Amino acid sequence: MGWRAQFLVFGARFRSGEVVIEVPAAAIALAKQFEGFHRVPKFDAQQRAYPYICPAGFWTIGYGHLCDQQHPPITQAQAEVYLARDLIMALNGTLRYCPVLASEPEGRLAAMVVFTFNLGAGRLQTSTLRRRINQRDWPSAAQELRRWVYGGGKVLPGLLVRREAEIVQLLHNS
Repeated sequence: MGWRAQFLVFGARFRSGEVVIEVPAAAIALAKQFEGFHRVPKFDAQQRAYPYICPAGFWTIGYGHLCDQQHPPITQAQAEVYLARDLIMALNGTLRYCPVLASEPEGRLAAMVVFTFNLGAGRLQTSTLRRRINQRDWPSAAQELRRWVYGGGKVLPGLLVRREAEIVQLLHNS
């Protein structure tokens, strides 16, 4: 089943036949909460974000958008455009590998879109987490989420908190 993306200014939607699926508002809120709009130097009057290395060792900018070290500074509005595009890609990957989420409560989809945004669709594709979701085994899926807390080979406290927030969305939306 193929998914075709549409970019909208204040939302993201996917069409599959007659069904339209949007990036859940909870996914946008969680992504913003855990990514934050980072690296605004005090000397920049325009309050722009600059590239920085995230705790997992990747160059990012704005709300966790992957970039290279030479990326020019961006405003918060530009960061929100990047975030919308990145969440569209995460939604696409999430629904490609976990199609059952299209018919589940929105919170479950939100949790997994944020997970996919954080780690990439490739990690979801090859995971036991994917199998548990497609089996609709939500308690086991929650346990699998708790395994994804490493960055750069070590447990990251921020990922522990993030995964627990995703688990809340996953389990409390039945």
